Amino acid sequence: MADVLFKALADPTRRTILDELTEKSGQTLFEICSRLSTRHRLGISRQAVSQHLAVLEAAGLVETRREGRCKFHDLNTAPLRQIAERWPTPDTSGPEKSTP
Repeated sequence: MADVLFKALADPTRRTILDELTEKSGQTLFEICSRLSTRHRLGISRQAVSQHLAVLEAAGLVETRREGRCKFHDLNTAPLRQIAERWPTPDTSGPEKSTP
């Protein structure tokens, strides 16, 4: 699962999409495309954004839900927490241990 997640995060456009979903979760494809175009000056096709969203969804970073004819995209940060738990930072608050 980590390989898919890192691949999804490797692309700057996908990170920008995640930034937009962080700011406003529950966006439609049209809203995401509009925000990428107006706020980030990305001239990217709707199909390309849809493909980026599919990669993010496969990595578990984006979840979709349907309401009628609309499909909404929500950010899911659980996979990122799994990475942080995999490599925890050492506890530096306690006394230093000397090595023999």
